[in-house]
Amino acid sequence: MESLQNYIITILPGRSRDGQEELFERIDIQPGDSVSIVGSTGSGKSAFINDIEVLAQGDTITRRTIKINGVEPPEEMVRNPAKKPIVMITQNNRCIADLKVADFLALHMKARGIAGQSLLLETVELANEFTGEKILPHYRMTALSGGQTRSLFIADAIRIGDAPILLLDEVENAGIDKERVITRIKEHRRAVILVTHDPLLALSTDRRIVMQNGAVREVIHPAGSEQTLVRKLSEIDQYVSGIREKLRFGERFSDAPVVISKAKVTA
Repeated sequence: MESLQNYIITILPGRSRDGQEELFERIDIQPGDSVSIVGSTGSGKSAFINDIEVLAQGDTITRRTIKINGVEPPEEMVRNPAKKPIVMITQNNRCIADLKVADFLALHMKARGIAGQSLLLETVELANEFTGEKILPHYRMTALSGGQTRSLFIADAIRIGDAPILLLDEVENAGIDKERVITRIKEHRRAVILVTHDPLLALSTDRRIVMQNGAVREVIHPAGSEQTLVRKLSEIDQYVSGIREKLRFGERFSDAPVVISKAKVTA
């Protein structure tokens, strides 16, 4: 596969559900970019990333066209998962193969012609940064929780799959550290495009694509103007995550108010 730096994905406009052409010229996404897809339920968010995942050429219901480095992707890239520079992870991803985690990762490494125990262990280590439920190499894939499975798949896509473009469909419901996921994806110079209803995730990305009636309504470039709100939401999110962990260990809570910076939250 080519260098990550060589992959630029371009989305060309299609049509809304009532046949109106989308009101944008093109959307370019490069390594290191983060883009959130927001909108009400049924607005076309999942269809947008599905078009990217299948490398649509005007042949889907939306009529969008996806180009790689400015040209139509070759047939081999479209049909061969090992050649496709895109990995999509949804909240419904599960593994039906009753393999140990180490065997599952080793199988993927073998398919890609990669050797080395260190990469396998680094992948598990990265996955454990995303989930509060520790994953060990001898665990069975079928016994992993939803959050553990998605954390492992994301780490696998970054480290072993070496995918330049990651598509995440509502992973905030997966019980993972979503801020850490976005940070690590960007550190590894991957592009991440995520469908989300989570305000913290949406506001943490470089751009937001707003969907309505099956079409792109607007592309928002916040340019750092929302950082104060992001910091406050991050503090609240960390507080809620702390409560979630305590609940898992059976702790009890009082109804005393708790102050997070200037935001008052009741436990």
